[in-house]
Amino acid sequence: MKALALFSGGLDSSLAIKLVQKQGIEVIALNFVSHFFGGKNEKADNMAKQLGVKLEYVDFSVIHTEVVKSPPSGRGKNMNPCIDCHALMFEKAGELLEKYGASFLISGEILGQRPMSQNFSSLNRVKKLSGVDLGNLIVRPLCAKLLPITKPEELGWIDREQLMDINGRSRKVQLELVEKWGIVEYPTPGGGCMLTEPNYSKRLRTLEEDGFLEDKYSFLFHLAKRGRFFRVESGKYLFVGREKDDNFKLSEYKEYGSLYIAGAGTPGPAIVGYGDLNEDQIFLAKNLFSRYSQAKGKKKIQIVMNEKIIDVEEVDLEKLADDIKKYLVL
Repeated sequence: MKALALFSGGLDSSLAIKLVQKQGIEVIALNFVSHFFGGKNEKADNMAKQLGVKLEYVDFSVIHTEVVKSPPSGRGKNMNPCIDCHALMFEKAGELLEKYGASFLISGEILGQRPMSQNFSSLNRVKKLSGVDLGNLIVRPLCAKLLPITKPEELGWIDREQLMDINGRSRKVQLELVEKWGIVEYPTPGGGCMLTEPNYSKRLRTLEEDGFLEDKYSFLFHLAKRGRFFRVESGKYLFVGREKDDNFKLSEYKEYGSLYIAGAGTPGPAIVGYGDLNEDQIFLAKNLFSRYSQAKGKKKIQIVMNEKIIDVEEVDLEKLADDIKKYLVL
């Protein structure tokens, strides 16, 4: 008997796998990848090795973007379409059952842990959205005894009595299982989905307002994850690094922009400009580099702009402060 697990690499999905493994059932972990979360990551790799499970990455970026754009069940507090996202992951996992010779699906969801996506009605809606037949193959081992019996339990593929009835936001029971089963180096609670983050969601709403919430503009989703985000005009943006890692990541997407600025002797932020920027907007970008560089805008410096070295004069900091207030999304 085999099962496929929706696996984030987090504690709950790991405990769900462990609980099923203890019944002698082989589990294959599926880690979903999209523009907004996931990706091959050390957390998932390390936890999969500790659990002794095969880890497979499933990229569903294109269809996930469509769900984010138009979620049938609506969004949570931010840009997160949790109910429809979970249903989509189960649907995609169900399509892989035959490939891996598995009979049913599991997840680490816990009744009452999250207000939008893990209440009784939401879990039931996920089941229905994923498909009637497939929905009956979804087992949530950590709270199964609080939910209606599923086909795998009914047919004896998995013993319901050995499953659990965890409810609510407390992690006391989970931490007891961690100690009991000797699980180490587990990640702290908290999802890796950026759609739940207020700041990133505000940036994404800006892109949505300008008509860029489409998979073909996915590079903007990634640029918007980094540093400061300036909307200088509808469809025209400046992405300005805050720290070294931002600068590195922004540089990876510079070919998607119309403008790229880096330091020439004076350390400062990488800046990627998107859209048909006019002279005033390019002037703003140069001043932003100077202001956020080690020069602090207080002296003449040189920068590299689209592979050419140019001079930037001392900045009018008072006017720039007004521009920052006007254009900074956050």
